[in-house]
Parts: sequence; C-alpha cells; structure tokens
Amino acid sequence: MDWPLLSLVTFLPLVGAAFIFVLARGDDAVVAQNSRMMALITTVVTFVLSLWIWFGFERGTAAFQFVERVEWLPDVGIAYHMGVDGISMMFVMLSTVLMPLCILASWESIKVRVKEYMIAFLILETMMIGMFCALDYLLFYVFFEGVLIPMFIIIGIWGGSTRKIYAAYKFFLFTLTGSLLMLVAMLAMFVQAGTTDIPTLLETTYPESMQMWLWLALFASFAVKIPMWPVHTWLPDAHVEAPTAGSVILAGVLLKMGGYGFLRFSIPMLPEATEFFAPLVFALSVVAIIYTSLVALAQEDMKKLIAYSSIAHMGYVTVGMFSMTTQGIQGSIFQMLSHGVVSAALFLCVGVVYDRLHTREIGRYGGLVHNMPVYAVVFMVFTLASVGLPGTSGFVGEFMSLLGGFMANTWVGALSTVGVILAAAYMLYLYRRLFFGKLVKEELFKMPDLKAREVAIFAPLVLLVFWMGIYPSSFLGVMEASVEALVDNYELALAAAETTGTAVVDVARR
Repeated sequence: MDWPLLSLVTFLPLVGAAFIFVLARGDDAVVAQNSRMMALITTVVTFVLSLWIWFGFERGTAAFQFVERVEWLPDVGIAYHMGVDGISMMFVMLSTVLMPLCILASWESIKVRVKEYMIAFLILETMMIGMFCALDYLLFYVFFEGVLIPMFIIIGIWGGSTRKIYAAYKFFLFTLTGSLLMLVAMLAMFVQAGTTDIPTLLETTYPESMQMWLWLALFASFAVKIPMWPVHTWLPDAHVEAPTAGSVILAGVLLKMGGYGFLRFSIPMLPEATEFFAPLVFALSVVAIIYTSLVALAQEDMKKLIAYSSIAHMGYVTVGMFSMTTQGIQGSIFQMLSHGVVSAALFLCVGVVYDRLHTREIGRYGGLVHNMPVYAVVFMVFTLASVGLPGTSGFVGEFMSLLGGFMANTWVGALSTVGVILAAAYMLYLYRRLFFGKLVKEELFKMPDLKAREVAIFAPLVLLVFWMGIYPSSFLGVMEASVEALVDNYELALAAAETTGTAVVDVARR
C-alpha cells in the first residue's frame, strides 16, 4: 500500500492544531503546557515523516515523485495534485526542520494565549509545506495566500511593541497586493491552457506579448515575497515586531516562497520573458546587495540589522537564479537553504539575549564573552556562516551564485562581490560590539549562559551549517537533475523561439 506521504506531512500539523483547539481546556497553566507539548510532538512527528520522504526520494531524475492526484473540480481541470521534485524537496525539509525549533524557542518566551499561538504555528506549517508540494496552480495559490493569515496574527498579537499592528498590516497589504496580480496571471494562464495543472502548464507555450504581462504579474508577487529592492520595506518592520519564532519562520521559510515561485513558474513557463527581464532583475539585485548592506551597517537594533542582511542575501539568490546557468541556480537554491538555517539561527541568538535583558539595542551589550562563552561560540559560528566563510554553508551558496553571476555578466558578478565585503563588515562589527571588550554594564553580569533547552535548539543548526559547508554534494545531488532539466528546457525554448522567429528581443546580456 502506498501511503499518501505528502498529504500526511502537509496536513498532520493541521490535525495537531485541531487537537489543541478541542482538547486543551481547563486551567490556563495546564492548557499552555499541554498546547506546547502537543505542538512539539506534532512538529517532531511531521519532521520524522519528512525524513521518510527524503530517504525515499530518488536522486538523478527530474520527475515529480510521491505524486498524489484526486479530481477536485474536474469540469474545469482542477485537481488536488501533490508531488515533489529535487527543488521543492529541499524547501519541504527546511520547513519541517525549523518548526520544532520554533516551538522550543517559544517555550518560555510566549506567556499569553499560548494555545492560540501554537495553533497559529501549526496552521502556518501546513500552509508552507502544502505550497511547496502543490502541483496545481489553484492549490498552490490557496496555500500561498493561506500563509498570510497565521503570520499576520502572529505578528499582530504576539508582536513586540505598539507598532506591531502597523507591521502586521504592512506585511499583509504588501504581500496581498502582489498576490492579487498573481491571481490575475493564474486566470490568464488557465484561459490559455484550459487547466491549472502545473505539469501541463510547464508544457504550454504562451504568445510573446502574453509572456511579458504574465511575467510582470508573477514578478510583482514573488519580488515582494523574496523581497527585492525597492519592495522590501515591509520586511524590517515585520522582523522587528514579530516574536522570535515568527522572525525565524519569516526569514527561514517565507522569504523563500518568492524564490521558489520564480523557479516553479516564471523561469520554466515564461522563458522568453525571463530572458528579456533578466537585466532588470540583475540591476535590482545588485542595488539590493550594496544598498541594504550599507543600511545594515548603520543599524542599532540587532533584528533590524539581520533583516537588512537577509535582503542583501536574497540579492545573491536572484543573481544566481537569473544567470540561467546550472551553477547559478544550484547556488541560489543552496543559498536559500543556507540562509534559512543561518538567519533563523541568528534570530534565535537575538532572542536569547532579548529574553534576558528585554532589549535588542546593540549598544546595551558588550563583553558577553566573559559570562556567556558558549553563546559567544554559537553566535560566532552563525556569524561566520553569514559572511560566507569556507567550510560553512554560507560559502557554497554564495560562491556558486556569484559564479553564475560572473558567467552571465561580469559586471553583475563584480558588483555583487562588493556585498561579501560589506557583509563581513556589518556582521563582524555586530559581533565585536556584543562580545568583545570589558564586561562593565551591571545588568549584564547576571545574564546566564545558554540553558540546556537553548543548546538543544542550536545544536542541530550548528550541525547543518558545517554539514552543508563540508559535504554540500549531499544537498546538491538531490536538486541536480531538476536544475539541469530546468536549464535545458529553458535553452530549448529560447532556441525554438529564435528558430521560429518569435524571439522577443535580441537581449545583450553578455
């Protein structure tokens, strides 16, 4: 009997949320504790099930695997269609790895409405995994939009200060506006192809002028989500106001939805428009890398600094992705995975000292290495991974993305490299101000080092950073066949357009 593993992994968190909603009743303290335990058990079981998919996934093929299909609206060609390839497999694992850590990170810091908080996170997990597994465009859109609701609630209710409502609405409005344009694109593609089935849409050829409009509509949605300059302004506010676990999921998974959208829809379905608009993406990416790195240098709030660094790192992702080389695209996916681990870990690091001193102002700290040596080592590991030190996960993704950038355009590659220097500057500057110097501030003397629960949170992330940095082929091998197929199909589509005389323009990219 073939188990519907993807459906199990997708909807198990939703079942867990329903159990918490129904069963967690009684005294507030008991409800909170039971909700935490049920959420943790649910996310751990979901992770174990995702490991089953990971080890059962067949490398070396670009085909969708673990496919499930049930007719939903057969008269209009819409079905419940799920499956994973080498690209989506990576993001499913990223989601399931981070969720138990988010529950653990919220164990003591969330004290009000714990039951509702855990329910919101479990619903969020279902939406994230479902989006990466969906092989029907309408199903993808439902999950893609569904993410907004729990994250809006998490920021708006458990956010940090009086600006949490502003940050929640800004996050919601920015992403919803972009998504509405994606809905328009989806309807247009349905009219053209007669179905929302993604494998069928991948084989559909769209007229030249239509490709342009479709690409722009999709770009509006995915560029906001990733986010690209200049539509990035919602991200620092959302990060600053979100609770620690909210920032972890926001940086770790939700920012990857835009990159995944480019890989699943824009590039393979609209190759001529992608070729035409690639210079625009390169220009925005380079500005994002340099500008947001400079802005990060000027920050006094730790979360805001890491938020701006995330925008810069996503610039590398889009440079590698739109280089349309195997190395660049593999680098962009690897960079997204690495960023998902490292940025999540950095936000968790900020959460450690915030829980103790209740401030994220960098100037309030200093000399922490004297009384928090384990924390200093852990923070150093993620700092070095963030700046791309060889041997860590950050190096592989950054190097391959930049390689793709150089192969596409020397200037794009050279200007993007400036961001590497700036990243080292703002991350090492942050580290120096937090940990080095004398421990002179009285409120810092009593700050304890990492607790056992916090060590348990950081240990798997440290392991992942070095595993990905030292043995990257174990991840690159999973996505290799899918990426090669993506690049091959893209080049074949462009060649066919040139042969038939329907190529959009003679794009001078090189």
